[in-house]
Amino acid sequence: MNFLNKYNIFIKNKDLLLTALTHSSYSNENKCESYERLEFLGDSILQFLTSEYYYKNTNLKEGEMSKKRAGYVCEEALAYYVKKVGYDKYIRVGNGLLGKINDTIIADTFESVLAVIYLECGMDKCREYIDKIVIPCIEENHLFFEDYKTKLQELVQTDRKSIKYVLDEEPSEKGEDFIIKAVVNNIVLGVGKGRNKKEAEQNAAKEAIKKSVG
Repeated sequence: MNFLNKYNIFIKNKDLLLTALTHSSYSNENKCESYERLEFLGDSILQFLTSEYYYKNTNLKEGEMSKKRAGYVCEEALAYYVKKVGYDKYIRVGNGLLGKINDTIIADTFESVLAVIYLECGMDKCREYIDKIVIPCIEENHLFFEDYKTKLQELVQTDRKSIKYVLDEEPSEKGEDFIIKAVVNNIVLGVGKGRNKKEAEQNAAKEAIKKSVG
């Protein structure tokens, strides 16, 4: 597992790196630690470094920076980064998920591996890594995310209706998705899944737009 070497990142603690690639379904079956704690740390590091980039390199207002950043730290984007680096094939899951690893799990490991880089090599090395993997996508305006909720609201407002986003299902364990319905006048227009509520709401709005214009 030397997939980070090409970025001039060398991890001595291979056990920690292996933990960063271990889903809870595998850890439950094999009595070992999962990547969840590392993911928690890595999420904060990713948020900080992308926020720092927008602060230093743009004159956008707070709300605009937040919206822009969301497009590059969403599930689709993180899964893309993992596949770009090429370590999705090393993720360990339980028997029930073999051959069924979804983008939610893959995305989680971008954050957990980032945490390992921080713990082993420090913040400067994390910044170099993000500069090579994430920042080029921002500068090339690679679109992972659109604000479908705003688009749907614009469509619905013409009919003077309001949209409600209703939680249909909350994940019972790590790696599962939130499921949310976009509802207008008690009618379900779309259903979306996501690794968090905001992402599920966007996907519900996206489905609703497809149905309304398609």
